[in-house]
Amino acid sequence: MELSGNTILITGGATGIGLAFASRLLEAGNRVIVVGRREDKLNDAKAAYPELIIKACDVSNEQDRLALVEWVLTEHPEVNVLVNNAGIQQRVNVARADKDWPFYQNEIAINVEGPIHLSLLLVPHFQKQKRAAIINVSSGLAIRPGGWVPIYSATKAAIHSFTQSLRLQMEDSSVRVIEVLPPAVNTDLGGSGLHTFGAPLDDFADSVVDRIKRGDLEIGYGDSEQRLHMAKAENDLSAKAAWDNFRKNNPDF
Repeated sequence: MELSGNTILITGGATGIGLAFASRLLEAGNRVIVVGRREDKLNDAKAAYPELIIKACDVSNEQDRLALVEWVLTEHPEVNVLVNNAGIQQRVNVARADKDWPFYQNEIAINVEGPIHLSLLLVPHFQKQKRAAIINVSSGLAIRPGGWVPIYSATKAAIHSFTQSLRLQMEDSSVRVIEVLPPAVNTDLGGSGLHTFGAPLDDFADSVVDRIKRGDLEIGYGDSEQRLHMAKAENDLSAKAAWDNFRKNNPDF
């Protein structure tokens, strides 16, 4: 994929993986619009990278998504790349799910409804462009779920499946459909300090951008790349081992 001269919309782009992608895409010669729920984080991103275009939007909210697409098609009609990166991760013990449903539904709305709805809204516009792409950020947990994050794992499996279907439907169009499957990366996903053991953010982002340039359509890194090529039985055994290790280290979960 040509990674210069595009106008790129990145959800969840004010921090973490999204901001790491944004900085590299700016450097490669693109116009980059980052979307996030928190204006303070958006302003921090803008201060760090003045060329960024920032827009507040809660992608879990249907009306916010509709307003975002109306705004971007009006203000930046040349937009031709969507990076569905926004996501949250919550540890949930299903046997002690004592919060009201909106707490759990929010994870589904951000991780699944947001990417699918934005894709549906923008595909017709993208098909008219000389070149376009949708880049969905799922997770290695789409392939091998984490027992401690059952809703998150399910949402990422849904995005993995949706991306495969979308790629088939777009195969005769100008729209490339790419999936990025991060492993645990050292960001604040799920809470500060939970992923300090993860892959270095800069190394991960550099690798992903390089592979997009090479034309790869399914992009893992480290352990998540291995999961893509492992037999289901191996992934199942590894999921059980990871769950047992989590329970050992978190006996009060």
